[in-house]
Amino acid sequence: MLTGAGALNTLAFAPFTLWWLPFFTLAILVLVIGRVSHWRQALFAGFFYGVGWFGVGISWVHVSIDQFGGLPLIASLGLMALLVSYLALFPALAALLTYWFTLKRHNGKRLAALTFAALWVSIEWLRSTLLTGFPWLSLGYSQTSAGLADFAPIIGETGISFILAASAAALARLYQGGPVLSRVGPAVVAGVIMLSAPLLQQFKGWDYQSNSVNIVMVQGNIKQDLRWQPEQEWPTMLKYLDLTRPHFAEADIVIWPEAAIPQLEPMAEAFLDNLNKAAFYNDAALITGILDYNLSTEQAWNNLIVLGKDTAGATEGQYFYGHANRFSKHHLLPIGEFVPFEQWLRHLAPIFDLPMSSFTRGSYVQPNLLANDYQLLSAICFEIAFPRQIRANFTTDTDFILTVSNDAWFGDSIGPHQHLQIAQMRAREFGRPVLRATNNGITASIKPDGTIAKRLPQFKEAVLSDTLTLSTGRTWYSRFGDWPLAIIVGLVLLGTLINLRFTKRQPDPSTLNPHSTNLPSSVKHQR
Repeated sequence: MLTGAGALNTLAFAPFTLWWLPFFTLAILVLVIGRVSHWRQALFAGFFYGVGWFGVGISWVHVSIDQFGGLPLIASLGLMALLVSYLALFPALAALLTYWFTLKRHNGKRLAALTFAALWVSIEWLRSTLLTGFPWLSLGYSQTSAGLADFAPIIGETGISFILAASAAALARLYQGGPVLSRVGPAVVAGVIMLSAPLLQQFKGWDYQSNSVNIVMVQGNIKQDLRWQPEQEWPTMLKYLDLTRPHFAEADIVIWPEAAIPQLEPMAEAFLDNLNKAAFYNDAALITGILDYNLSTEQAWNNLIVLGKDTAGATEGQYFYGHANRFSKHHLLPIGEFVPFEQWLRHLAPIFDLPMSSFTRGSYVQPNLLANDYQLLSAICFEIAFPRQIRANFTTDTDFILTVSNDAWFGDSIGPHQHLQIAQMRAREFGRPVLRATNNGITASIKPDGTIAKRLPQFKEAVLSDTLTLSTGRTWYSRFGDWPLAIIVGLVLLGTLINLRFTKRQPDPSTLNPHSTNLPSSVKHQR
């Protein structure tokens, strides 16, 4: 049952977006934890919930392992099972701590909703940090377009996860023992909070400006198995140039996706020089993904670089090799961009020896890209799933959040849809337009309120042209991040610990009741 409940969570995320589902699936987990009699049962309850949650929700990862990992099917399935089992450990730990912190002390009859929510988001924070972090499918993303969405500019996705978890626990409380008021009260409070969400729009913290920017994003649709073939380098670069040329004159900023130029930057100087001049002569800036490699230090970087005009008043194209107007990916993807325990794993299987899988990490905080006088906060691929990294690089002058990716690794799966949904949440949290350029979809422009302005179909070479209105002001979340929530979580857990310590000192009421059938045998004998 719990595995099925966890699996249903997948339907809450894009492309299905049944946002109300996690309230019930998580309530089922809480109910089960409330009825177990041993910590191992609580641990396994959370684990099986996680197996369903991640086993179905990130099934798209298997596409890349199976098609590009070079492993036999049984080995790729085993690797996938290992990943799912690892991720399932986190809800297992949350369930275990819930049992220890609350239910164990109340004979499984009661649960403090805030305590469960505090434990849940604490463990989700751990999941987003441990071993570089993998915060995918955090339940708050299910509320991106409905439900608790209007909380995003104030408390972010993490805060939404807290409210969702507390509401689910309050829902479960309706079916647990105790006085009617103590059961119904939390559910009523949760309902009021949910119904009040639309009222928060007046506190979003940002407004539209009067000026707009013409954006062009190019989707080349290069097949993954051709991207790093030497004979395909020039055809790929010329394809992107040919798709761009008819739109150059209308664009303020042109964006190509992650590693759109398949040549290493030092080897592509002739092409980049011409592209730099073409962008300048068309009064535009062009941002593209490219890999850089230093021959002397043998270091590689996954970069975004700006060509053409960095400022509106520039008198020539500003690009030259090594210039500072670039972004180097910080949050590297395990296996794909760096190999843990490389000296042992590199030679075991092709998946541990993929092309370009040993990168150097960029700094955590980097200047925004400057393109034609506009500032773009950058995130490459799954970096967009780390709101704290985005906030660390966000400034009052940031005009756009830019995320580029190559989701060709994941084929026709739900992965790219979930990736787009995460980008939409970042727009809501920070009140800025988000530009998402990808190799084969889903390329999209996103308004500051998280709604999609335009999008391209997947698996087609196409160009997205859009005029986006800029926004100004700062959301509460961009100012304070997760710190207010962290303080609340800390106070809730501290209060729970104090309560547990006090409860531990109190004698069991059943031992003080002379009519109790649960009296110790020595007391019964004296009677």
